[in-house]
Amino acid sequence: MAARDPAIITMNPIYANMNEDQPLNSPSAPEPEVLEDIESGSSVKYSARVILYNDDFHSFDEVIEQLIKALNCSFSKANYLALKAHSEGKAVVFKGPYHKCIRVSSILEEIALRTEIVF
Repeated sequence: MAARDPAIITMNPIYANMNEDQPLNSPSAPEPEVLEDIESGSSVKYSARVILYNDDFHSFDEVIEQLIKALNCSFSKANYLALKAHSEGKAVVFKGPYHKCIRVSSILEEIALRTEIVF
């Protein structure tokens, strides 16, 4: 086995507390510090959102009924979301994993409501 370069050992903070003769896989070797936790492709950290856009074709009752069906939410919440989409032009109606956003969006689009899934 080749000897480790002492310059690398002293410059690298992972090896700062190690002796030059100490093997890397020894039980007393320090564990590397995780500075950042990265999850690629995880729906836990990277949630998608369903946006419902206002339109002039559906009644409030139709939109509320479809929101209740898509979100399994109360009348009050569906009414709030419908009013928000109407007054602001759009509303985020659901946040969650992408596969659930597809389900919610497709239920809303059953009656031709306009939606978008964003990250």
